[in-house]
Amino acid sequence: MKKNALLGLLFITAVLQAQEAPKSYSYSLEQAINHALSNNYSAVNANRDIAIAKKKKWETTAMGLPQINAGLDYQNNFELQKSLIPAQFFGGAPGEFAEVAFGTKHNMNAHSNLSQLIFDGSYIVALQACKTYLKYYENAQKNTAIAVKEMVINTYGNVLLAEEGLAIIKKNKATLEKTLFETNETFKNGLIEEENVEQLQITLATLNSNLAYTERLLEIAQKMLKVTLGMELADTLVLTDKLDQLSVSNLDLAFAQKGFVVNDNINYQIVQNFTDQKQLELKLEKSRALPSLRANVNFGYNAFNNQFAFFTPSQHWMNYSNLGMSLSVPVFSSFMRSARTQQARIAVDIAKTQLKEAAQKLQLQYEKAKSDYEFSIEEYTTSKNNLRLAERIEKKQEIKFGEGLSSSFEFSEAQRQLYSAQQNYLQSMVNIINKKAALASVLNN
Repeated sequence: MKKNALLGLLFITAVLQAQEAPKSYSYSLEQAINHALSNNYSAVNANRDIAIAKKKKWETTAMGLPQINAGLDYQNNFELQKSLIPAQFFGGAPGEFAEVAFGTKHNMNAHSNLSQLIFDGSYIVALQACKTYLKYYENAQKNTAIAVKEMVINTYGNVLLAEEGLAIIKKNKATLEKTLFETNETFKNGLIEEENVEQLQITLATLNSNLAYTERLLEIAQKMLKVTLGMELADTLVLTDKLDQLSVSNLDLAFAQKGFVVNDNINYQIVQNFTDQKQLELKLEKSRALPSLRANVNFGYNAFNNQFAFFTPSQHWMNYSNLGMSLSVPVFSSFMRSARTQQARIAVDIAKTQLKEAAQKLQLQYEKAKSDYEFSIEEYTTSKNNLRLAERIEKKQEIKFGEGLSSSFEFSEAQRQLYSAQQNYLQSMVNIINKKAALASVLNN
């Protein structure tokens, strides 16, 4: 019996561990974006906000639909209230009063109420506001999707940058270690000075430090990408796109010439939603001067007894019902409604000014994003040419250094220049990807 219980426990533990086991993913940039749009934490909550907004819309709509309520009231008069009546009614002396208790010890009332809003100006405005409310969250969801897409592109590029940088540093380190070994052997034979060896050792120490830093940077970049994608940090993620392929595919000067239509920008649309909201608030304040009309239908049963016997066949229940109408007409509010209306009108003017300001800022944002993207393409071409020159210079210095025609300082300087050119070239490729993503975000692409 104990053996079976132990086996069952082990089986359950194995199942739970299998369910919690890390997952493996292999994604291109496009696949990573699609994954993030469904699993990114902000994207998931943006979808939930829309679901809430839809329920809020129905909540407001239901306010104008029939409302039915029912209840059961019970009262135990353990000490009935007494009244005084002339005692002569019961054969007493004139001028004297007798205490009399009216009612029963136990009272019960079962009732129901049907209410219907017939007309209310504020309800009509509220229905209109629901559409704006829902539209705002739909636009917010689109804005979140655009932001998530840009974040994925940036973090995906950062991982590729760290991977490429790490590969180059390892390659440079292997080459430098070979050169250092050969230089050290030459020094041992007394053909060169020790300074040549020491200079290379300094460069190698710097490379080792950069290697360790880049390894840590790669780990952080990978975790950041997983968080952006909505994955667990323990999951395995392999990137299938290469940095050079992505940079080339994003070289598109024609994209920067598409032109900018401010009304198509999602941030402008959100500010427009805010302006519409303020206009509806003004309309709401105006509607408060209109009358409101409601109808009510009440139906119920009353029962009275000195004993708690309401649920016995002998208990007598007395029914009642009524129909009522309620008309409320605002007459005079000491100019309070007027003051509220004026406040709402000023708020509309503020919102319109903010909308105009947003249009101008977004136009500037587009021009800056367009300029940054065009510059990134120019910077990429320059960095690529500089890398070729740096490679040629470093190769010449290596040959001269090996033949004793160049000092170790000159050779080390050429190496540092090459390393810098390599990093600049990698960064220029990432800049193309990121700057195009920033421009696409402004254009809502």
